[in-house]
Amino acid sequence: MNVTIFEGFHHVLLEVTFALLPLLIFFIVFQLLFLKLEKKRILHILIGMLLSFLGLALFLQGVHVGFFPAGEVIGENLGGLSFNWVLVPIGFVLGFVATFAEPAVRIMNEQVEQISGGYISEKVMLYTLSIGVGVSIALSMLRILLGFSLWYYLIPGYALVLILMLLVSKTFIAIAFDSGGVATGPMTVTFILAIAVGVASAIEGRDPLLDGFGMIALVALAPILSVLLLGILYERKGRGKDEAESGS
Repeated sequence: MNVTIFEGFHHVLLEVTFALLPLLIFFIVFQLLFLKLEKKRILHILIGMLLSFLGLALFLQGVHVGFFPAGEVIGENLGGLSFNWVLVPIGFVLGFVATFAEPAVRIMNEQVEQISGGYISEKVMLYTLSIGVGVSIALSMLRILLGFSLWYYLIPGYALVLILMLLVSKTFIAIAFDSGGVATGPMTVTFILAIAVGVASAIEGRDPLLDGFGMIALVALAPILSVLLLGILYERKGRGKDEAESGS
């Protein structure tokens, strides 16, 4: 096995330890003072924390030695193509599958379905967020290719958000803004951002700092818009159902 795979791994272990240690201390204090859980339940929680520690450490190390370098190389090669317009559809596919595989998105969608009693299904939320992020990555690639400012997306986008907030219920507004946070998870940030930076560095006249970055801001905006639009569809469906029932 190549030893460079574990280069700097001790720093990753230290960072993850400092990140999870306060949670462990917090749990121990509550266990001693309030929770009083049985030993079997405590054992399950501690095993879960250990698995989280190992999983997070291995993931961060994989990002360091694999995701970032691979993303940059892929981006540089795609940006150097004579038909680099292909970045737009590729960006959509990458954004869709990255969100589809995002653990935080899965957890939030499951909670939405559970709390709403199945009214807002996990599957519908997953496809809504995945399509929204896919579109945002495609638009980000288009921005890199054409070289225009990020403001042309953000100002109209958030203006549209403010308008849509007047048309949907508070439930969908809350879900929408949380969706923007969970969509900007490790899958998107670690891999697709690296591709965007690689593309910007390969295209003449583009600055990786100015053009490569900024994509995450657009990714955070897209799920908000897509969930608010979903809320409008749900409310229209609900009104149509009520009208049909009252007519019958």
